[in-house]
Amino acid sequence: MNTPRIAYCSPVNPAPTGISDYSEELLPYLGQYADVTLFVEDGLTPSNADLNRHLAVLPLRRLVREQRRRPFDAILYHMGNSPAHGGIWTMAQRLPGVVVLHEVVLHHFMLWYAANVQHDIQRYVGDMANRYGESGAHIAQLMIRSRFTDAAFNFPCCEPVVQAARGLIAHSRYAVERVQALHPDLPTAVVPMGVPLPPLIPRAEARARLGLPPEALLLASFGHINGYKRMEPALRALAELRRTRPDAHYLLVGSVSANFDLNGLVERMGLADAVTTTGYVPRAAFEDYVAAADICLNLRHPTAGETSASLLRLLGAGKPTLVSATGSFAELPPGVAAQVDVDASEGELILAYCRLLMEQPEVAEALGRQARAFVAAEHTLDQAAQGTMRFLAKLHGWPVVQRVRPAPLWEAENADWRPETEDRRAKRGEGRGERGDVEADNRGVLIASVAQSLVELGITERDEALLHTVAQRLAEVGVTSDE
Repeated sequence: MNTPRIAYCSPVNPAPTGISDYSEELLPYLGQYADVTLFVEDGLTPSNADLNRHLAVLPLRRLVREQRRRPFDAILYHMGNSPAHGGIWTMAQRLPGVVVLHEVVLHHFMLWYAANVQHDIQRYVGDMANRYGESGAHIAQLMIRSRFTDAAFNFPCCEPVVQAARGLIAHSRYAVERVQALHPDLPTAVVPMGVPLPPLIPRAEARARLGLPPEALLLASFGHINGYKRMEPALRALAELRRTRPDAHYLLVGSVSANFDLNGLVERMGLADAVTTTGYVPRAAFEDYVAAADICLNLRHPTAGETSASLLRLLGAGKPTLVSATGSFAELPPGVAAQVDVDASEGELILAYCRLLMEQPEVAEALGRQARAFVAAEHTLDQAAQGTMRFLAKLHGWPVVQRVRPAPLWEAENADWRPETEDRRAKRGEGRGERGDVEADNRGVLIASVAQSLVELGITERDEALLHTVAQRLAEVGVTSDE
């Protein structure tokens, strides 16, 4: 077989979605295995000059004509819960292909699509009633009146996308299992999300560039801020931390949803001087904010079934990070991130983890080092490209996947964003033996520190369920009580 030809349909910058960044990072690696034509939303001009320099870039409206003229060997449609996918979904219905599903819950997208593309909001209402019955009809009535509710996540609205697909790729077992429950016969694959390994920027340098206090305790969250990012329990933990660390500050790096009154929440909790919201920041500033943070919080519940590229970037940067133990985030292996249950213990766990990482910097360092090693080993861009190609080859009956070009089509401007080799990591002393020694030396001290934190929270031996949860979560980051 000649080099496979792939039609790749995805948002790219300046389309305001993280999938734009992901595709721009993946495409040069996918181009090692195939001839790729990029199809973008009609009227969108890519801001990344490398796309036009190395790929054929065409508007989506040309896909049908190009497919008739010379059929592609595969068509990939990237779908997420954002208006940036409107044209992609229109074309995927007309010319079915393989869907890369970035989020299981497409409810908000389908509502937007009915209102802005189909210009028939009642079509959305009817679909909700037909698909989910009386409860779906009730939620639809709330949603069209802008009374957004967490219950919307129980009605994913991804069924039409799944039914239209010839095959489906997702980045987590959680997403694939939910799709298989809807369409058991659909060919599916879990392909790791690849991200470039971020540069290791000294904390002091980053804080100096950003004008941040050099010794303050900085918590940080990244990405679009809304009511699902667990702001209230995180802010309660911040307020408690400031009783002993009045310099503790929370950085929210990203835009804030118009439907979420963040300022009102911060004001009510008396934290106006302890929270900074940056709005959107360019990549260089994003990297500096990550480097400046002591502890990162990547919390979300309910989940749309997404795999978070921003989380992988935080882990790849070696930052100790708290995640919600739900959806695809629960698939992270032990020792990579601190898992926070989304039950009554959530607030206590956030506070206990923050105190632990604040008071025991060696634990924070070990957790961050393990996180970076995990991303370097399991989430490279070449692994994502190979996984995609293997699935397409199996689905379409191609011969074994082989590189047709020795190197990515282009390199990112910052060479440090390239995936690292084992040799490069070894030169920095990031071997497994060193991590194990750090953990073994500090476990006894850690247990005492956590115990003190629980006492300060007012937890007693009668709180058996909470103590069990804390013990279980500490075990997952390498802390046990039997040593």
